[in-house]
Amino acid sequence: MNLSTLPYKGARDFYPEDKRLQKHLFATLRRVVESFGYQEYDAPVIEPIELYLSKSSQEIIAEQTYNFLDRGKRHVTLRPEMTPTVSRMVAARRQRLAMPLRWYSLPNLWRYERPQRGRLREHYQLNVDLFGVAGLEGDHELILIADQIMKAFGAKNDMYSIRLNSRQLMRHILLEELKLENTQAVTLMRLIDRMHKTPIAEFFAQVDLLLTPAQRDDLVGHRLATILAAKTLTDLPPQLQARPEVKKLQELMELLHASRVRSLEFDVSLMRGFDYYTDIVFEVFDRSPDNSRSMFGGGRYDGLLSIFGVEPLPTVGFGMGDVTLVNFLENHQLLSALKPETDAVVILVGGVYRRAQTMLRKLRREGLRLAVDLSGKKVGAQLKAADKAGIRFALFIGERELAEERLKLRDLVTGKEEVHGLERTVSILALQHSRDDLEDQ
Repeated sequence: MNLSTLPYKGARDFYPEDKRLQKHLFATLRRVVESFGYQEYDAPVIEPIELYLSKSSQEIIAEQTYNFLDRGKRHVTLRPEMTPTVSRMVAARRQRLAMPLRWYSLPNLWRYERPQRGRLREHYQLNVDLFGVAGLEGDHELILIADQIMKAFGAKNDMYSIRLNSRQLMRHILLEELKLENTQAVTLMRLIDRMHKTPIAEFFAQVDLLLTPAQRDDLVGHRLATILAAKTLTDLPPQLQARPEVKKLQELMELLHASRVRSLEFDVSLMRGFDYYTDIVFEVFDRSPDNSRSMFGGGRYDGLLSIFGVEPLPTVGFGMGDVTLVNFLENHQLLSALKPETDAVVILVGGVYRRAQTMLRKLRREGLRLAVDLSGKKVGAQLKAADKAGIRFALFIGERELAEERLKLRDLVTGKEEVHGLERTVSILALQHSRDDLEDQ
């Protein structure tokens, strides 16, 4: 029986060109978040399932996690997200960590769901979290970082939108304005979170099933529809516009606008799927009709540390998946071809392999990345292989080059061939390396 060459369904192989793109994405993400003072952390890919049972959606636990019993009969899961993990880590050193705490990670995450465009069973995700800041400054900083990331990849304001809402405002609307029971409110928040993926008639039919006869008589469904139709904060009913949650959203949007974040929108239907969010939430959407979907988001989750028996910390964070990011960049033609890491292929002329090692060592010590062709093929075939691999330069080393310590350098793009000393050769290749790095950015 022949084994399949395909990866596990919903997962990916990363060939060198794929890894090159990932390195470019990760380098850009790290550059932005570290410019705000964030430090990188990591943790095991396996966690006890109890870590997710208390605060994550039951749908995620029951249907979307890879969970199993290990050999010690412990119920564990491959991490589907990073927020519970970073909360566990902070709780473990709660008294020793200096606040505010700025952490980020780029972990591999797993969810058992139907693979589709923008969603795989495994993905990498940038997680950015700020612990110890209770004020709007924390929400502002995280959304500002999200906006700076988009701009770092070349995105323009009209390519994406940053949508904001308040979970506290929605709880007030459902519990106080519409007089729902708490269990009804929780269920309805999850329905609202998925309403844009559901035909509108079906959505309100589900709302109607959730209501009691008395609530239907009180036109709760109609009143909810009026609120969900609001496109801006000023579209909300007057009694809601006076609420402190709305004032907070207005203040945050003004603060972001002053920071030149121009892609802001209020979205009363924005919920976020996890139960641990406590206040302002946000999501970044692609505006393109060809990829009109949420790309990433986050919000405030002030109480999560308490599940570990320690005093909670005000916390705000977001997660950004690599799959939706790549889809966005491809959709808006923001990805250019990335060049191989190799500066030059070395073609040995004659039996000089052993004696060439001293020269190669000197060149590599100067920072050059050199691949020696060991195929033994004719020079023409070696040059074709280098060109096919995307390597721009070829260095020839033979008896004369070793004796004179001068190298023949050929540009495989222009065909130009020159002879230089070691120092000049290093300078030319290092300069091209720098130019390639600037183009990749």
